[in-house]
Amino acid sequence: MLNYLISGGVSLLVTLIGTKFWIRFLEKNAYGQFIRSDGPTAHHVKRGTPTMGGVVLIVAVIAGYAASHLDPARPITASGLLLLGLLIALGLVGFVDDWLKISQAQSLGLNAQAKFSLQVIVGVVFAYCALQFPDHRGVEPASTYLSFLRDVPWLHLGVVGAIIWMVFLICGFSNAANLTDGADGLLTGSAAMVFIAYFVVNFWQYQQYCGFLATAGPRCYEVRNPGDLATVAMALAGGLFGFLWWNARPAKIFLGDTGSLAIGGAVAGMAIMTRTELLGIVIALLFVLEATSVIAQVGFFKATKGRRLFKMAPLHHHFEMLGWDEVTVVIRFWIIAGLSVMAGVGFFYAEWVVGS
Repeated sequence: MLNYLISGGVSLLVTLIGTKFWIRFLEKNAYGQFIRSDGPTAHHVKRGTPTMGGVVLIVAVIAGYAASHLDPARPITASGLLLLGLLIALGLVGFVDDWLKISQAQSLGLNAQAKFSLQVIVGVVFAYCALQFPDHRGVEPASTYLSFLRDVPWLHLGVVGAIIWMVFLICGFSNAANLTDGADGLLTGSAAMVFIAYFVVNFWQYQQYCGFLATAGPRCYEVRNPGDLATVAMALAGGLFGFLWWNARPAKIFLGDTGSLAIGGAVAGMAIMTRTELLGIVIALLFVLEATSVIAQVGFFKATKGRRLFKMAPLHHHFEMLGWDEVTVVIRFWIIAGLSVMAGVGFFYAEWVVGS
C-alpha cells in the first residue's frame, strides 16, 4: 500500500508545486489559450490564459510512478510502461495541436484528419504491443476477447479485430476527454474520480489475481500486472487533484489538448488492460455523454438541414447557453461523474460477489 501512497503523493506534489512555475513560464512567453468566438460569452475573458498544463501532469505521473519503484522489490512492468507510453504519445499529439494554436494565434490547431491519423497510429502501436509480452502464465497486457467486467469467453475478436477495437477505444476516449475539457476544472475533477475508480478495480484484481496460486479462487482475474496498473492510476488521480488547485475556476491554466488527449488515452488503456472495456463506458460516462452530444448535434444538423438539437455542443456548453453559471455546470457534471464512477465500481464488485 505504501507504494500507492508514494505514487499518488509525489504526483500530487509535482503538479501542485510545478504548475505554479509552469504558469510563470507560459505567461512570460505569452503562450495562452485562444477562445472560440462562437462560444459562451463568459468564456471570452479566458483568452490568453496559459495552456498546455498537461505537460506538468504527464511529468508528475512519470515522477510518481518512478518514485514508487525505487524499491528493487517493486519491478517496473510491461503493463505499466505501456500505459505510460500511451499517455506520453497522445500527450505529444496534443502538444503539437496546442503549439500550432499558440504559434498561429487561433483556436484551430491540427486539422481533424491529421489529428485523427496520429491518434490511430498511436493506437495501433499500443494495441500491437499490448498483445505481446506474455508473463510466465502466457497472459499478455491486453486480450483478443471483448470484455465487460472480465473477458467474455464467447466474444473472441481475433488479433486484427482486437487491434481495431482497441484503436477505436483509444481514439474515442481521447477525443471524448478532449470535448469534456471546456469548462474550468470539469475534465480535471471528473477524470480524477475515474482514475480513483480504476485504482479500486486494479487493486481488487491484484488481491484476487490468478497469479497468486496460493490464494487464487475460482473467480480470480486473468490479468497482467494489476498491482502496477493501480500504481499508475493513483499517480494519475494524485496529479489531477494537484492540478485542480490551479485549474478550478477561475482557472490559472488549462490542460490543453496535451492533457486532455493523454487523459482520455489513459482511460482507454486502463479499460483495455483491466479487461473491463465496456465497463469503461459506465465509469467514464460523462465523457461518453459529452462526445455523444457532439455526434447527435452534427447528425441532427445535417438531417434537418440547419436545425440544432442543442444550443451548443458539447453538452456542458448547452447548459451554459441556457444561463447556468459555469461553476453550477461543473459541479453538477462532477456529480454525474461521481455517480457513474460509483455505479461502475458497484457493477464490478457485484459481479465478483454474485459469481462467487
